Amino acid sequence: MAFQLENISKQKITVEKKSNISSLLEKEVIVLKKAFSNKIKEDFYTELGVLLKAGINLKDALELIKQTQKNKKTKSILQTVVDDVVSGKSLSEAIKMQKGFSEYEYHSLKIGEETGTLSKIAEQLGSFYNRKNEQRKHLINALTYPCIILTTALLVVVFMLQFVVPMFQDIFKQQNIEMPAITLFVVNISEFIKSYGWSLILGILLLIFSRLFFNEKIWYKRIKDSVLNKIPFIGNFIKTVYLSQFTQAIALLSASKVPIVNSISLVKQMINYYPLNTALNNVESRLLKGENLSHSMSANKLFDQKMVALVKVAEETNQTEFMFERLNSQYNARVQQRSKVLSTVMEPIIILFVGLFVGFILIAMYLPMFKLSSILG
Repeated sequence: MAFQLENISKQKITVEKKSNISSLLEKEVIVLKKAFSNKIKEDFYTELGVLLKAGINLKDALELIKQTQKNKKTKSILQTVVDDVVSGKSLSEAIKMQKGFSEYEYHSLKIGEETGTLSKIAEQLGSFYNRKNEQRKHLINALTYPCIILTTALLVVVFMLQFVVPMFQDIFKQQNIEMPAITLFVVNISEFIKSYGWSLILGILLLIFSRLFFNEKIWYKRIKDSVLNKIPFIGNFIKTVYLSQFTQAIALLSASKVPIVNSISLVKQMINYYPLNTALNNVESRLLKGENLSHSMSANKLFDQKMVALVKVAEETNQTEFMFERLNSQYNARVQQRSKVLSTVMEPIIILFVGLFVGFILIAMYLPMFKLSSILG
């Protein structure tokens, strides 16, 4: 934990002075980083839950957490929250006024305040963001190594098309050798790379940075998630990650006694995945018409039959919280398993694909060489 509980009654926090070298090494580098990222939220709610459970009042707990933050924007937001709490507002109301927090957090904290279980709700929110961050790490770990291999391989292929193929092309022209169709195809690709290479690089960079501006646009989410879902292995893996987050969120809201219709509405605001948001909109509309949750979910292909069957059992036995916790454990285990399989399977597939492409280029270049050797012979 980043704070100590000794001498809380004195309400004094001692900050040790460090050398310039040490402070420079520990300085937080923030580039396009949110003031309240998921990682910061995980630490914030976990620490808040521990402090409140230890008997510290809300104001002192927020003050202590604020002092542990390195990001000035985060400190500024927490100071505003502290000021609002001191002025008489509840924590949920203070949180709602800040852009970095969602309606899901606001309603969860409000329920905790009304039921006297704020420390428990804070711990649950910390657990939610902990699981969410862990799943993000699994996704990054699964894709990092294949992406490095793919990028390196593409650079090798581009180098061959940019420099090696033109050398062979000059030789063939000097010897007036008629090039076969496969060689002409590779030569045309090489000329295209030479003419429009920088435009392609610029287009890729614009595509990468476009998410900074269009990430909240519905059309962008629809296209992005649709493309990702069609990628073998990766599409199913991403779907499993978001279903795990969905089941965990419903389990936490059920534990807080939030009605299922309100839970579905809140989860839509927490999870940024277009297919799931679309499915939840459909589920919500069916619930409002009087249908039960399992029947509403069965109309969407996103939810598998096992989930629908367990939800139906949960409705009949009034064990919604327990059943969604069980589903969450299963999906989380599946995420870990698929992340390992994904990183294992993607590597040989990429190597095979690149090997075939490089072999194709070499064959295309050596076919005219055979003809040249027969002429010289």
